[in-house]
Amino acid sequence: MNPEQFEQLAKEGYNRIPVTREVLADLDTPLSTYLKLASGPYSYLFESVQGGEKWGRYSIIGLPCRTVLRVYGQRIELRTDGKLVEETDCDDPLQWIEDFQQRFRAPDLDGLPRFGGGLVGYFGYDTVRYIEPRLKTGGGKVNPATGGREGPLGDKVNPATGGREGPLGDNDTLQTPDILLMVSDEVVVFDNLSGKLVMVVHVDATRDDAWA
Repeated sequence: MNPEQFEQLAKEGYNRIPVTREVLADLDTPLSTYLKLASGPYSYLFESVQGGEKWGRYSIIGLPCRTVLRVYGQRIELRTDGKLVEETDCDDPLQWIEDFQQRFRAPDLDGLPRFGGGLVGYFGYDTVRYIEPRLKTGGGKVNPATGGREGPLGDKVNPATGGREGPLGDNDTLQTPDILLMVSDEVVVFDNLSGKLVMVVHVDATRDDAWA
């Protein structure tokens, strides 16, 4: 890609433009590459497997992500470089996440790897509360006598541990997010067959120094 092509894509309304570079890496492995480039918080290494028995051709390495989205119940937190940039309470966090994705527009260019970035993370067990109406209000009512949250399933917060308890035996003493998603815009795709790797960086085209 040259500056003229980049500028044209930006004029078309794309605010994340993938810039790639391919290099030879026949003396490296996916793990050694990960340790060199991405070992740190909010990074990842995905291996592809065929049929559950054979290693796949591609390994995906996500460099440390600057922006992380967390959902705790109905509360949504968005942090960039560790700083809180957005916080809201939302009745439907899944819809909020879908709307959040629409903030990013990236062109589908020829020659790009099948996966070159996006939202990466997990949806926890309690995500079912956002989908199943009968469970949606679980944990939403506070008992004034105990201070615990109670709902139609009888789940509540144990005042001694601070963890959520319910008939399914869940006890959230760790206070982990129900959903955690990273905005992965710097990815290395390792081709185990050819010994090459493709570096993909989604550049923020709205910045004045985007091409630089």
